[in-house]
Amino acid sequence: MTDTSHTPTTALTTTTNRRNRWTRRRQATFLRALACSHSVKKAAHAAGMSRQSAYELRARLKGEPFDLAWHAALRCRFDALADAAMDRAMNGVEVPHFYKGELIGTSRRYDERLTVALLALRERLAPPRSGHHLAGSYDASAFGRLVERVEDGPETWDEQHRIELEALNAELDAAAEEKAQNGEKSADSSADSAFSWP
Repeated sequence: MTDTSHTPTTALTTTTNRRNRWTRRRQATFLRALACSHSVKKAAHAAGMSRQSAYELRARLKGEPFDLAWHAALRCRFDALADAAMDRAMNGVEVPHFYKGELIGTSRRYDERLTVALLALRERLAPPRSGHHLAGSYDASAFGRLVERVEDGPETWDEQHRIELEALNAELDAAAEEKAQNGEKSADSSADSAFSWP
């Protein structure tokens, strides 16, 4: 009897798995497209991924650079919309008036409900509150830096923290080793001078 539970990995399945993976480049492409289109579906398509996988990635990386950049991408477009709405609220919209098919005049109509609704929505689109010290250095205005961070930096804040700690430990180890070597040299030279005969 043959065991069919183990199927050998073929080049095709390896290639398919690689194609279905969110690489750093794909994440950056997605975020840039999201900032331009404000559509998750279009942005995922631009990255060669599915909309569902984008939401799954965002859920997995909640509070991480990708999630913050997602918020910032949505905020980029929203700020332009909020500016237009504020202009409409302050200056109104010109409404033409016709009589028997001819323009006889215009008036201004002000709709503050739109502005109130957009400003309330803006608060909902605020970046996620993160207690992490590294996340606090990014906000919606830092969209470009966030995308660069997603593309070139570690995937999570914890990973970045670990890398920084490892670098600091390496520096401390090097300094301790140098100090120990200098201490040995000075101990050797004082021992030589103590035992030297005139």
